[in-house]
Amino acid sequence: MNWLLEPLTYEFMQRGLLASVIVGVLCAVMGTYVVLRGMAFLGDAMAHAILPGVAVAYLFGGNLLLGAGVAAVIVALSIGFFSRQGDVKEDTAIGILFAAALALGIALISAMQTYAVDLSHILFGNVLGVSAADLWLIGGLSALILLTVAIFYKPFLVASFDPILAATLRLPAELLRNLMLILLALTVVVSLQTVGVSLVAAMLVTPAATAYLVARRLFPMMLISAALGALSSIIGLYLSYYLNIVSGSAIVLTATGFFLLGFLWKRAKSL
Repeated sequence: MNWLLEPLTYEFMQRGLLASVIVGVLCAVMGTYVVLRGMAFLGDAMAHAILPGVAVAYLFGGNLLLGAGVAAVIVALSIGFFSRQGDVKEDTAIGILFAAALALGIALISAMQTYAVDLSHILFGNVLGVSAADLWLIGGLSALILLTVAIFYKPFLVASFDPILAATLRLPAELLRNLMLILLALTVVVSLQTVGVSLVAAMLVTPAATAYLVARRLFPMMLISAALGALSSIIGLYLSYYLNIVSGSAIVLTATGFFLLGFLWKRAKSL
């Protein structure tokens, strides 16, 4: 049992483990909507679209997560605005704004002579650097997002699976869509500290895709996805500790391993 308890003797590992589990569950729950609505590209785009906000916050000495949050919400609402009337398809709007935000972020970051050191944790995550204040922020935002998902569970369910029924019931489809985009943007921001910009899309998609292989209803899919997200976070963090590798990469690779097992199980069952 020493190998299991040894990492927990360090406070930074305790905070990192708790933050990883919270983010793993949050990404997994939000990821079910991402997978079911075919928005995998949106998750990746949103993750990179926060770079301008991070760069501006850094230039003016502000809070990086706040800057990232503002940028993510602006991009999310812009995607909803440009694709609202159908003049521009949603994936086209995502591609345009993703490229523009990424280019702006790179332009701003390249002007900073110290960005390689100071902003590396935004790009690749630094779960072992989570402070007590960061943990409270991650926990608070995650609780708010999950509470919103619980409150709007049925409207999100109808809008995701049957848009015609949603229109018949006169549900505010556009409002629900924008709310989903904002929740997704905030999820990306919450995940920055653990897996970073480069890997957050994987945590949104992979556990949910694995759960999709074994569940056919939304709520069981959410539960399985959340369990896989939490388990991937725990195993990945232990692997990063003992193998001395980046924690975000270890978490994502563990989640990918679960996906491969689920895929093989699904294929074997069908045969």
